[in-house]
Amino acid sequence: MASAGRAVTLLGAGTQGRRLAFMWSRQGRPVHLVDKDQNQLDRAYEEIQKYQSTWTEQKPSKWGEVRTLPAESLEDAVSDSWLVLECVPEKLALKRETIQKMHDVSSPSTVIASNSSSYTIDEIIQGLDLKNTSRCVSLHSYWPPETSAIEVMGTPETPSHIIDKLMSECSAHGFSPFHVRKSSTGYIYNRIWAAIKRETLLTLSEGVATPAEIDGIFKDVLKTPKGPCEQMDVVGLDVVRDIEKHYADVRDGVPTEPRRLLDRYIAEKKLGVKSESGFYEWKDGRRVS
Repeated sequence: MASAGRAVTLLGAGTQGRRLAFMWSRQGRPVHLVDKDQNQLDRAYEEIQKYQSTWTEQKPSKWGEVRTLPAESLEDAVSDSWLVLECVPEKLALKRETIQKMHDVSSPSTVIASNSSSYTIDEIIQGLDLKNTSRCVSLHSYWPPETSAIEVMGTPETPSHIIDKLMSECSAHGFSPFHVRKSSTGYIYNRIWAAIKRETLLTLSEGVATPAEIDGIFKDVLKTPKGPCEQMDVVGLDVVRDIEKHYADVRDGVPTEPRRLLDRYIAEKKLGVKSESGFYEWKDGRRVS
């Protein structure tokens, strides 16, 4: 599974896909970014070029070439790739379909990874027609490059050399890798974040405080740059709702009020930063009210 000179292929040219493409281009190796939407690919290419031209922190001697490719070019894209990573929306059926495609067209030595924020790789590959599940892993990142944390989680079948390789390559490409040592819904950080997020939504649903008041006291006490409502707006309230639904499916006692509150915002097309309206109003990624 030598990776020197070989590409990384990413499926999904949304926010995470394009940011990860930038990260994986930092060692001068090629990156293939695949999506069925040409407009999405065009926007992604422009954003990646902007990242590369303006990046000053530990600037590499040479950026890797990022190729944007249509979905029908997937087989060509993965032919020279040591790692194939899905960054599609947080829908289990879609992730399963994507992982199956990645498996079918890649070589037996290629690592197949999911960037899912809530589903474990065990859940995603359940019931799929995979000849070799030992090369399937979870590789979950947050908001690169601003947040460099990335979680590496295998299955009971994943050999240690794959985990070691991912930890090493992630570190070399500017990530801060953390090994999730057992299968865990929500990985490490998101399990803790889920409790904060859920209690925030409950507090809002009960009318105890406004988003600004909750964020204000949170930042005052913990000295964090963003409060939980701001952070949920950045993630996307629709994504937060989907994750909450998954937690409710796999764990007993998850309250319904947070999902109901999120459903109301989503029905009003208030999704957060990407719709420029959520708990707050946003413009060009900046909070305006």
